[in-house]
Amino acid sequence: MFMTTKLKDTTGPTMRISQAAREAGVGTSTLEYYILLGLVRPRRRKDRGGRFFDEILIKRIRLIHQLNQSGYTLRDIREIYLSPHQTPPSPE
Repeated sequence: MFMTTKLKDTTGPTMRISQAAREAGVGTSTLEYYILLGLVRPRRRKDRGGRFFDEILIKRIRLIHQLNQSGYTLRDIREIYLSPHQTPPSPE
């Protein structure tokens, strides 16, 4: 779902990376690394520029962090989300 599905546009509030990292309970550098690995794809706002995160992405970031803290490597997590035969866990 992270990598293969086009993300829906949202009309809810969005936040910049530093606020998103605080909300998700991770450091800004950790969130940047998740983006670099392709685990999280922030939305880009044409009217304001920059990267923006909504509550759906915050939940995904929390889930990635929880999986990583419970022993899954980021490589494992990425493979789960990229595998066409696996259904990734819900961020809910």
